[in-house]
Amino acid sequence: MNKKIPFSPPDITEAEINAVVNVLKSGWITSGPKTAEFGEKIAEYCGTNHAIALANATAGLEILLQVFDIKSGDDVITTPYTYTSTASASIHWGILPTFVDVKKDDFLIDPDKLYDAIKPNTKAIYSVDFAGVPVDYDAIREVLKAKNREDILLVSDSAHAFGATYKGKKVGNQVDAHVFSFHAVKNLTTAEGGAVTFDNNHLFGKKDLLKDLKLMSLNGQSKDALSKTQAGAWKYDVLFTGAKCNMTDINAAIGLVQLSRYENMLKKRKTIFDIYTNALKDKDWAIIPFEKNDDKVTSYHLYPLRLRGFKEEKRNEVIRTLAEKNIATNVHFTPLPMFTAYKKLGYSIDDYPNAYSQYVNEITLPLYSTLLPEDAEYVAQELIKAVEKVR
Repeated sequence: MNKKIPFSPPDITEAEINAVVNVLKSGWITSGPKTAEFGEKIAEYCGTNHAIALANATAGLEILLQVFDIKSGDDVITTPYTYTSTASASIHWGILPTFVDVKKDDFLIDPDKLYDAIKPNTKAIYSVDFAGVPVDYDAIREVLKAKNREDILLVSDSAHAFGATYKGKKVGNQVDAHVFSFHAVKNLTTAEGGAVTFDNNHLFGKKDLLKDLKLMSLNGQSKDALSKTQAGAWKYDVLFTGAKCNMTDINAAIGLVQLSRYENMLKKRKTIFDIYTNALKDKDWAIIPFEKNDDKVTSYHLYPLRLRGFKEEKRNEVIRTLAEKNIATNVHFTPLPMFTAYKKLGYSIDDYPNAYSQYVNEITLPLYSTLLPEDAEYVAQELIKAVEKVR
């Protein structure tokens, strides 16, 4: 019987379970002390001044637009090589984002193409740290400087990059704001959740950006639920029409335990990453994913292998062959212009040839902290058999 290798199960221990039970017994289960503590610990881990924990990363991407009054008529630039939330955050506010293609033979946005894409009405750039690899933040900043457009809000969709490093520092304060995801399949999970981190609490003239983000995540309400329940403290104001995307103490309790274990979890992910690389590095058909260089170290979120010379049909046949062996793989990502919703908005994949070239032969291997090394070896060997059979 074949081993069953799922794609990305969460790494949950008794410690997380006990933490949730304690919150459930505490009498306070929504946003409260645990959520506040988790936000503080995230900021500390990322080496940044401020962080707010939210219900999910998508909400973080959206409320940043709302807080900075970026709306219909404005332009937001992002990459087509990402999950839909990076772009839909803008679309929800009536903005059709401008897509800038990735670099050739790379998953990350091309700074050279970014320069020409900036328009007078461009108000924000949402770059993406794909698979846990940070973009070249400084290169993007240089583009804004050269364009004399340092008024543009620079946001990194760092959903994959929690724990990655850029020029020796943890990802989290390299641009105006970073948005992290703690979804169930992420390196660190809160089941559902996310966070926004940033250094400058007075960014672009804001009096108190952290307060604005907190208010925005609570429907613009001047008091959170914990404050309102104090005896005699019922009265509150609604300062603006915000969203409802606060994290709960239940989720935060999971996150706090995960964070205490996180460096060890990263080491385990690196071990699996290295097993795949060592097994595949001498195969002429294997385009090994980026791990690190002098400036960047991945967070080992994904192992996005590309199969040299393969197109969609053969890549998909490899996926089916592995599935017959009970090995779950994935593809990251189908570029957004290939989806029905984006085609209806007028986007075409023909305009993003580099993104398409990355997609057609990409296969993502299972990579998670509970995957046993011997099971990773098994995956690698079965992959080799499948590829060489299909070839």
